[in-house]
Amino acid sequence: MNERHLELCSSAEWADAVRRWIIPWVLEGVSLGDDVLEIGPGPGRTTEVLADLSSRLTAVEVDGELARSLAARMTSTNVEVIQGDATDLHFADGRFSAALSFTMLHHVPSAVDQDRLLSEVSRVLRPGGVFAGTDSLDSKEFRELHLGDVCVPIDPATLVDRLLSTGFDEAFVDTNDYGVRFRARRAT
Repeated sequence: MNERHLELCSSAEWADAVRRWIIPWVLEGVSLGDDVLEIGPGPGRTTEVLADLSSRLTAVEVDGELARSLAARMTSTNVEVIQGDATDLHFADGRFSAALSFTMLHHVPSAVDQDRLLSEVSRVLRPGGVFAGTDSLDSKEFRELHLGDVCVPIDPATLVDRLLSTGFDEAFVDTNDYGVRFRARRAT
């Protein structure tokens, strides 16, 4: 992330938006179960909220500095932070009851890599496990925030098909003025 973007995603204002609007919108009606995977927590504002929603949370972050910082903040909690690449997860098949992704898929450098990530999430979910998340809608302002960053926006019109082609047997996508919300369930 560029410095401006990292500042925004680390801010108290973002933390408030995550807690008040983003997580409730994404998780409306979703049961997380006992062992949750968070993909791409970045500075961890979502992780801070999610820690209270599951008995066990594993957060996988590709950026070493962000992963170390978040791990230090989550010491003595139910959260394990792992530096790793979500396109190649080192977890057993069917381990997690749920997986979550909050406003990070556009940071994956290509649609092919995004689909690898989706396939890996499907693989590590238990049968019947849910993958839920959100991402921003493409816009001029969105692109300006990502100058110097990886930015491969998700097209809501193709996301259901992409989820179904990567191992999920049900998928749901909708949008609001700010973003796209998705849910997918692994075949039972």
